Amino acid sequence: MSPTFSAQERAAMKDRAAELKAGSRRATAVDKAAAEQAAVLAKIAEMPEPDRGMAERLHAVVTEAAPGLSPKLYYGQPGWARNGKVVVFFRSGLMDKARYSTLGFSPEAHLDDKGGLWPTSYALTELTADGAATVAALVRSALG
Repeated sequence: MSPTFSAQERAAMKDRAAELKAGSRRATAVDKAAAEQAAVLAKIAEMPEPDRGMAERLHAVVTEAAPGLSPKLYYGQPGWARNGKVVVFFRSGLMDKARYSTLGFSPEAHLDDKGGLWPTSYALTELTADGAATVAALVRSALG
């Protein structure tokens, strides 16, 4: 195995560094929230279909299920954070050159009481009505 990072990994690290740098420059909490929301929506708009549609729907589901979470870029992909720390995120499979997209939960998610074994990510190929209901329940559960 090569000790160097792939082009995708380098791009994700570069995106994350830019996110941190931009975040340190923002003035007020309101300005920061508006900028983060705009950045997440812009990133979703850049995604190829069908990931764009899935991400748009996922954004609506997460913001409705957990209005206390705020949109935030997470390694160049959409995420939703509480107190500035991402709890749930979406990774575009097409942008990552993967077979499927991913809905994931960070260590900030409160999953510890789920019986000792819990999934922290889910493969997404489409977001059906049943899937959206499941995502909403998972997000609410992850908030504790």
